[in-house]
Amino acid sequence: MFRTLIWFGYFWFYLLVCLPISLYVGHLAKKDSVRADRYVAHFVRNWARRLLWLAGAEITVTGQENLPKDTAYMVVSNHQGYFDIPIMLTCMDNPHGLVAKQEINRIPGIRTWMKHLHCLFVDRSSPRAGAQTILDGAKLLATGHSLTIFPEGTRSKGGAVKPFKAGAFRIAARANAPILPVTIDGSHRLMESNSMLIRPASVHVTIHPPIDPAGLSREALRALPQSVRDTIAGAIANA
Repeated sequence: MFRTLIWFGYFWFYLLVCLPISLYVGHLAKKDSVRADRYVAHFVRNWARRLLWLAGAEITVTGQENLPKDTAYMVVSNHQGYFDIPIMLTCMDNPHGLVAKQEINRIPGIRTWMKHLHCLFVDRSSPRAGAQTILDGAKLLATGHSLTIFPEGTRSKGGAVKPFKAGAFRIAARANAPILPVTIDGSHRLMESNSMLIRPASVHVTIHPPIDPAGLSREALRALPQSVRDTIAGAIANA
């Protein structure tokens, strides 16, 4: 219980302390977007790393040589728990924008930094909004901003990997951006397996070889959600 209280205290304290920095970043982005992005990457990564440290998370990463170089890409990962977000913000080459549900856009403080990070918010109740997200995501990838998405749409909490929705793959295909499958194994043990109390746990992250959608047939593109899901699920111990 004490660890959980400390963790949530730091979570909100950091957002409050960094409020002036957030305002400065918003001002800087209008003049120098590259410099603003560097500020955001620095503060978001430090915040995420400390959240993992306070939780007692031991993160092991394999496959970092598979990270695409000099190009934006779409990270596609399974989703075991809430800690997947800080894990993804620290294990890639730089923190990436997330494709997140619209409800998160209503949380003060968090939504501001997510917008700084070029996140997209999806209204899952609106097909038109979903189509717009595909266009907006492709534009971000085309302008050099990588994205991370959890195509299960909800946390598995350590259960079987759920079917993958196709939206992430449509975004990447539209932008001709590499798709990077990533397996997260064990993050649910940090919180979800403990009745939402935070406890130390080991997490293994596997970065798989990227997939170039540009060279795939229509049939292969349609099969991507299932094939990528199988690749990711296959790297989970005792799956």
